[in-house]
Amino acid sequence: MNFRKFITASGKEVLAGKSAENNEEIINQVGDDETVLHTAEPGSPFANIKANWKETSKKDLKEAAVFCAKYSKDWRDNKKDVEVHVFFGKEIFKTAGMKTGTFGVKKVRKIKVNKEEILEFEAKNNERK
Repeated sequence: MNFRKFITASGKEVLAGKSAENNEEIINQVGDDETVLHTAEPGSPFANIKANWKETSKKDLKEAAVFCAKYSKDWRDNKKDVEVHVFFGKEIFKTAGMKTGTFGVKKVRKIKVNKEEILEFEAKNNERK
């Protein structure tokens, strides 16, 4: 499993898919009580915070949302604020006929990621290279 990886400031590992097939692998390894993120628009990695949601701070959540948004088609194509949906592993389902990399979610929470936050994330990660 070759995923994008990110570590939050508090040390939480975040995994994200690179393709529809990779997103399937991400969702298959998500725990029921782990947090998952995906942009409101199609063409996003599923990002998984590898910790129980009760141990995930608002700051961890925001950092993971920025990471998810940065690798989305919405950001790539529009370079504007991105809406990210947040849900738990136990809220994800797949029915017959859903395309590879596509899932349904029972309950969605929303986080707005500002353009400036993504640009700041990109700048920080370019410095590390």
